[in-house]
Amino acid sequence: MWRNIVAVGLLGNKIGMTQIFDESGNIIPVTILKVGPCVVTQVKTKSKDGYNSIQIGYGNVSSKALTQPQLGHLQKSDIQPLKYLKEFQTAEENEFSIGQILKVNSFSPGQLVNIRGKSIGKGFSGLQKRHNFARGPMTHGSKNHRAPGSIGMGTTPGRVLPGKKMSGQVGNKITTIKKLKVIQINLKENVLVLKGSVPGKPGNLLSIVPSE
Repeated sequence: MWRNIVAVGLLGNKIGMTQIFDESGNIIPVTILKVGPCVVTQVKTKSKDGYNSIQIGYGNVSSKALTQPQLGHLQKSDIQPLKYLKEFQTAEENEFSIGQILKVNSFSPGQLVNIRGKSIGKGFSGLQKRHNFARGPMTHGSKNHRAPGSIGMGTTPGRVLPGKKMSGQVGNKITTIKKLKVIQINLKENVLVLKGSVPGKPGNLLSIVPSE
């Protein structure tokens, strides 16, 4: 089975947004992330599992917060209870070892990264907000202002086709922001400063992967 090799990334949380000034005095809107440290909890190899990958864990929790299978998986490798686990595919075997600590120094200023996380949920929304539909006339007795209008057809095919753009849930889904530039790195506090915005509210769990 052919698999796409993904660069090894890290997990972190969004702290919030602010702005900084560069050497020329220009304002740069930035997002501050608390990244890692992450622990390698499992190593998969092509000879044994069919592909090369590592599983990393992030976020120390009490053992009571995990199920017995989750706890047993970590105890087998003598690793403390971790809240989040995520797998990243690697290009080569024996590149990582179980228990290895991955920190924010995996990235460098000027590097481009992809950020993946759950976007802010905006609730049930209509067609204008969700799909940028045009509204109906507001005057001359019109009663179709923000209504969807006709959604079906005549005798053929006589039904509503799947995938019709209609009202529904907006946001609250996994999304990826690509090629955000790393502005600063704080190794002491495990903080990553990126140019631009990332999905979700402060505290949101994010996956940070080097951009190809």
